[in-house]
Amino acid sequence: MPALICGSLAFDTITTFPGRFAEQILPEQVHILNVSFLVPTLRREFGGCAGNIAYTLARLGGEPLVLAALGSDGGEYLQRLQSWGASTEHVASIGDSFTAQAIIITDSSNNQITAFHPGAMQSAQQTPVPMRDDIRIAIIAPDGRDAMLEHAAQLAAAGIPFVFDPGQGLPMFDGTELKRFVSQARWVAVNDYEARMLCDRTGESLESLSTSHLAGVVVTLGADGCDVWEQGQRTHVAGVAASEVVDPTGCGDAFRGALLYGLERGWPLRRCVELGNRIGALKIACRGGQNHVIDRTLLGL
Repeated sequence: MPALICGSLAFDTITTFPGRFAEQILPEQVHILNVSFLVPTLRREFGGCAGNIAYTLARLGGEPLVLAALGSDGGEYLQRLQSWGASTEHVASIGDSFTAQAIIITDSSNNQITAFHPGAMQSAQQTPVPMRDDIRIAIIAPDGRDAMLEHAAQLAAAGIPFVFDPGQGLPMFDGTELKRFVSQARWVAVNDYEARMLCDRTGESLESLSTSHLAGVVVTLGADGCDVWEQGQRTHVAGVAASEVVDPTGCGDAFRGALLYGLERGWPLRRCVELGNRIGALKIACRGGQNHVIDRTLLGL
C-alpha cells in the first residue's frame, strides 16, 4: 500500500566549513553581522524532504507516492525517483520556475547554516491530495506554506491519517495554524528545538499534546535518540552509535522514512522509532540525503 509523501523536492549544494561558526560569529555584533566562510569542498546532491523520505522508505521496501513540484530543471530528479520505483504521477512540473535549492554550510561541530530558494515548491498546492482508496498513511513534511495548509486539510477531509512534520517550515505558521495542523494529524514529529517552538506558539506542552487525540508525539534528539510521548507519558529511546559521523544532512528525513514504514505496518510507536534511530545512524555515515545503503536482512525486515 502506498504512503503519500507531501513535501519538497530540491537540489542541495553542500559545503563544509572546517572551523566552527561559533568562533567566527561575535554574539555582541550580530546586529551588524557580516561574515564569510571559506568552504574548500562543494558537491551537489538530490535533496528536499519528500525526496529524502521517499528514498529511505523505498529502500526499506515501502511504496512511496510523492506529491511535490519540480521546476524546468527537474527532469533528472524525476528519473531518479522513478528509478527507485516511486510513483511520480503526482509530481508537478512548473515550467517557469527552477526546482527548489538548498545551499548548506556545515561546520566541524555539525552545525548547519542553510539558504533556501523555494522555486517550484511555491506552486506545490496546485496538485491536490489524490482521492485513492489505497493510501493508508501520509506525511506533511516541509513544503510551500499554502501546500502544507491545503494538503493537511485535504488529508483530514479524506480521513487519511498523517504525520505532521513541520521541520524548518514551522516558523511560517502562527499558533492558530499550528493548532489546526495538530488537530488534523494523527502523529507529530519534531526535533527538540522545533518542539520548544511548537509548544511556545500553541501554548501546549508535549504532555498535553500527547493526551489529545494524537496517537503520539516524537521528539528527535540527534545522537541521544528521541523521546516518544503517548497519553502523557514520555519514553526515551536511546540513540544508535554511528560507525562514522560524516554528514548530518537528511538524517531527520531518513528517520521519518523509517517512521512511516513502521506506522504503515501497525508497529508500536517505540518500535518505529527504534528503526528510525538505526536508519539515522546509517545515514549520518554517508554524504548527502539519498546515498545511504540499507540492508533489510541485517535490519531483520
